[in-house]
Amino acid sequence: MKSGPETSLSLNTSKKVSTMRALGVLLLTAVSLLAVEPADISQARIDEIIKTFAAHEADFALARENYTYRQTARIQELDRSGNTTGRWETVSDIVFSTAGRRSEKVVRAPVSTLKAITLTPEDLADLKNVQPFVLTTENLPDYQINYLGKEKLDSLDCYAFAVKPKKLEKGQRYFSGIVWVDQLDLQVVRTYGRGVGIAKGQAFPKFETTRQQIDGKYWFPVYTIAEDTLHFEDSSQRIRQVVKYEDYKQFKAESRIIGDVEEVPSPNATPQPPAAPAKK
Repeated sequence: MKSGPETSLSLNTSKKVSTMRALGVLLLTAVSLLAVEPADISQARIDEIIKTFAAHEADFALARENYTYRQTARIQELDRSGNTTGRWETVSDIVFSTAGRRSEKVVRAPVSTLKAITLTPEDLADLKNVQPFVLTTENLPDYQINYLGKEKLDSLDCYAFAVKPKKLEKGQRYFSGIVWVDQLDLQVVRTYGRGVGIAKGQAFPKFETTRQQIDGKYWFPVYTIAEDTLHFEDSSQRIRQVVKYEDYKQFKAESRIIGDVEEVPSPNATPQPPAAPAKK
C-alpha cells in the first residue's frame, strides 16, 4: 500500500505519494510468543515432514481449482480510537462457465472511500496469492524453511515452521512468516506473516490466515485478518483487513460413459447434428 488518497480503479493517485520508510526483513515477533517445544525430532524427519506437506499443498492447490466459492475482501482505515474513516470492499464469486472455464465474477464493489492509503497491484497480488499462501513442491526451492517446534492450535497438535524467500525477484510477491502443519494430516492449517517483494515506497500489513477442513480431506482458507499500522516517511496509518472465503462447492462437469471410456465434452467442441436413421 502507498500513502495518499485512492482516486480511480486503476489504483493510482494524483497527489504526491509519501515514500515508505525502508522496511527490514520481517521480524517474526510472534515466534517469541509461541509456546513451542525445542527441536525434538531429527533433521531427517523434519525434511520428510516438509517434503510431505509440500506435496499435500500441491494436491490441494490442484483440487481447489475445481471449487467455486465466494470471496469478500474489506480494507478499512482506522483512526486512533479504532473508528473507520475510509473503506474499500469487493465481493467476488469464483465460478465456472457452462463450458467449464473458471473465472472471477465481481458481485459487488462499492466506490472506495480510502483517503490516507492507495491500493497497488502488489496489494491485489497479495490478496490473491500470498494471503491464502500455498507452499507447494514446485515453489519449495524458493524458500528457506526452519523448524521451530511443536505447538497446539486449538485442538490440533502442529509443527511450526519459519518460512522466508531465499531471494527476491523483480515483479514477484512472496510470503514471509510462520506456517503451522497438522501433525496428523501433515497439511497447513494456519499461516502468519506478510507479503514481501521488491516494492519501493510501499508498506504491507502482517496477517493471519486460518484454514478449515471443508471436504473431509483438504484444509481450505476460510478467514484472513490483518490489523496493523503502516509506517510512511511522514505519516502512519492504522488499517484493518478482513478476507472471508466461504460457500465452497466442488464443480462437477457433466460427462457420459462410452464403453470403458469416460467422455467429457470439450469446451471448444462444435455440436454435431444427430446421425440420419438407417434406411430399410
